[in-house]
Amino acid sequence: MSSSATTEVTGQDHVWSVSEHLDDILGSVRPLEPIELQLLDAQGCVLVEDVTVPVSLPPFDNSSMDGYAVRVADIAGASEEFPAVLTVIGDVAAGQGEQPEVGAGQAARIMTGAPLPPGAEAVVPVEWTDGGLGEGPVSGMRAHSAAPEGASGEVRVHRPVEARAHVRARGSDVRAGDRALAAGTVLGAPQIGLLAAIGRGTVKVRPRPRVVVMSTGSELVQPGEELAEGQIFDSNSFALTAAAREAGAIAYRVGAVADDAETLRSTIEDQLIRADLVVTTGGVSVGAYDVVKEALSSGGSAEDGVEDGSGIEFRKLAMQPGKPQGFGSIGPDHTPLLALPGNPVSSYVSFEIFVRPAVRALMGLPDVHRPTARAELAADKALTSPAGKRQFLRGQYDAEAGTVRPVGGAGSHLVAALAHANALIVVPEDTASVEPGADVEVVLLG
Repeated sequence: MSSSATTEVTGQDHVWSVSEHLDDILGSVRPLEPIELQLLDAQGCVLVEDVTVPVSLPPFDNSSMDGYAVRVADIAGASEEFPAVLTVIGDVAAGQGEQPEVGAGQAARIMTGAPLPPGAEAVVPVEWTDGGLGEGPVSGMRAHSAAPEGASGEVRVHRPVEARAHVRARGSDVRAGDRALAAGTVLGAPQIGLLAAIGRGTVKVRPRPRVVVMSTGSELVQPGEELAEGQIFDSNSFALTAAAREAGAIAYRVGAVADDAETLRSTIEDQLIRADLVVTTGGVSVGAYDVVKEALSSGGSAEDGVEDGSGIEFRKLAMQPGKPQGFGSIGPDHTPLLALPGNPVSSYVSFEIFVRPAVRALMGLPDVHRPTARAELAADKALTSPAGKRQFLRGQYDAEAGTVRPVGGAGSHLVAALAHANALIVVPEDTASVEPGADVEVVLLG
């Protein structure tokens, strides 16, 4: 984590670039230790080892249709006018143990997924037969319980088939010894389905990071409650908790903490037991009530809980929005903490640029960043940006047209526009104006 030595070198007035601050975070955050989890508990986690297929899928030749297992020669040239008449010797159902052997002139009624019985070479769909009823083509089989006689007697087949028709070959999905999933795979529903299909009950993964999100400010009221004079609803903690979950974390939202340093410190200490990462929003600027900065600044006293070398360094970044930022560690386990600004847009942009990569790094993912694209700026007038700062503007990106249109103004309090943006338009530090039609970089949020 950031040390006092860093502060001495840079000085308290040093302005950090976006890249410097992000590199410092990613250089300090380490992937979580792997654990063995049950399949459903591993959803959203990252595999830490290759998974090899122990048994082929499917493990045996099986039918892809409800119909009749036959020998190809017995139905060559069959038609509705001149059907092939075969003796039905029994049923073959999925999960059935012993199967009847199909000989010359014989057929076995077979269900989808059932093993191809010995002697059979192909499957005739039931719709190509009379279903054993002695009449024309049927649309399906009657349930065995309702018509057990269907497993005996005769069946008329109205069309020929080639060898292996409607048969799923053993190992046609995956073969024993194949690599089912590679290390680094994020386990979603299809991957968990595959692991179950090959018989894996548990898997070794890096767990999803536990992220505790809390906002600060005596003016904050929980949504659903009544607003008094001078109060606002706490939106930041909801937005950031949702963003942490979208990033892959298990996120816990803590109700807004009042502007009191001791209360904030004790609240954070209480949360450390369930945190791999702590995110605060608000109280990091230069005001008299910036409680996060007061409570957590590096170099505090032993009573501040920083005698073990942990502590948060507060910085000014060459960035808009999001100039004030804090980063460091807290508590006996040196849990990383990122302190974000309190303005809604500033906090969300800061999350996307700094916190989301930290969450992905804890997961052990090789690529921690949002995807980016180049787009043509579709704007009515030039965009201006403060010299020396990297600006992130909300935008609506149209992938088909290859354009991006600014949404809302540059104000860091304009949360409504954020809800309609699917990208961030990046204006580099050395650019003060971007003309309509210019090629710009966009960070894709969707």
